Order: sequence, then C-alpha cells, then structure tokens
Amino acid sequence: MADDKSTSRGAGAAAGIGRRSFLKAGAFGLAAGLGAAAARPGAAANPTFPVTEIAAIADLEVGAEVVFEYPDENSPAVLLRLAGPAEGGVGPNESIVAYSLLCTHKGCPVQFLADRQMLICPCHFSSFDAAKSGRIVIGQATEALPQISLKVQDGKVQAVGVKGLIYGRHTNIL
Repeated sequence: MADDKSTSRGAGAAAGIGRRSFLKAGAFGLAAGLGAAAARPGAAANPTFPVTEIAAIADLEVGAEVVFEYPDENSPAVLLRLAGPAEGGVGPNESIVAYSLLCTHKGCPVQFLADRQMLICPCHFSSFDAAKSGRIVIGQATEALPQISLKVQDGKVQAVGVKGLIYGRHTNIL
C-alpha cells in the first residue's frame, strides 16, 4: 500500500516536497528570471544598431540599386533610389529607401523591379511596395519587408537601424 501512496503523490511527495511548495518554488524562480532579464543592460528592447555607410548621394541616379549587408554579414539588403518620394525616404525628394532582401514569408531573396517600383519574391510571388515602407501588396507574405532606417551625413547615405523583424530572427541584432 505504501507504493500506491507514493505513486499518487509523485516523486516529490516521496522526497518530502509537496505540490504547493513545488509551485511556490517554480513561481519564485520564474519571477527571478524575468526580473534579471528586464534589468540586464543592453537587453533586446534597446538594441544598438551599427552605423554603416552605403553610398554617396551623388552616385545614386533614379532607379539605382545598391546591395549591401545590414545589420550584419548574414542579412542582405538593398538601397533604392525611386522615381518619386517614399515613406521613410531620405535625400533628394525623399526618394532613397532601403529594405531587407529576405521575404517575410519564407526568406527567399526578393528582387527589385524598377518599372513597377516593387520588390517581388520569386518563390511565392509576394509583392512589396518600395514607396510605401515595403507594405505587402499581394502574395503569401503577411508582413511588410523590414525597412532599413537611413540618414544622410556629409552627402553619404548611412544605414542606422531596422524597422520590422528580419526573416528567421528573434532579434535583428545578433
């Protein structure tokens, strides 16, 4: 009969730890872990993006594409100079924008079609509007392309951050 009692209360009861004590210890451990993560300096809530020089504005004609990597070497991106103003654009006529090249659906590399001003995924044909913050126009993707934040310093375009999560990542800064 002693075997039945230890089986119904579990191994903790046999060792002198009750369910209530076990739950209290677990809740305390979870709260301590969450508190330590929140207090950690440099936590994911405030990532520090690198500042990367991409191109001189003088070298960017309308329709120009410059492929680069941002925020690290495992994240391809493209700088575009569109024919007209764009949301989040910098430079002349606010027409210079940049996006991650990884489709938000399955991570296939997107391609820019200058005549349509769209970034198109060749895998499942998701289309993203380059003039409207990479917003999805049609296709399998459900999220906009991550837009690279830009600024102009001394006539050069610099990448300074990312809006949106790059495909396949839990955080943009690894």
